[in-house]
Amino acid sequence: MKITTTKDKSAEIIAQVRALTKKEVLIGVPDENAPRTPDEEEAQKGEPINNATIGYINETGSPAANIPARPHLVPGIEKERDRIARILTNGAKNAISGKEDAADIALEKVGIVAESSVKNVITAVIPPPLAERTLREREARGRTGQTPLIDTGQYRNSITHVIRDKGK
Repeated sequence: MKITTTKDKSAEIIAQVRALTKKEVLIGVPDENAPRTPDEEEAQKGEPINNATIGYINETGSPAANIPARPHLVPGIEKERDRIARILTNGAKNAISGKEDAADIALEKVGIVAESSVKNVITAVIPPPLAERTLREREARGRTGQTPLIDTGQYRNSITHVIRDKGK
């Protein structure tokens, strides 16, 4: 005689699927990555601008400061939209199959993919090119880079992802 034991895992599966819908992945500069080390000139001027503000200004532009928009956050994420959708779909399938932590794993993968894509967009040189004045100012500080959004590298390196409950 054969005895079969069946365990009801429906509650665990439902919890996994709900976890995918109750959390969100944010890409950008969280509070803990916002501060930056000022260069000598910035230190003399007082409170340095933080990485989150630098990102916002560069994403949207600042006509008052003669800074053109150089979108990188939204385009970086959009560039990987299909891949992100596949990751989330697989995460949902794995959650339905009862795989433990499937939702968290999928969200972490999405964060890594989106974060990397945004950094790659920055490195790929976002138009328009830097103004001659900006290049001269960089050179006067001993910098030779001509890539917009990358001077010291602090802003690019501050971009990361955070997974949190929706609505917080």
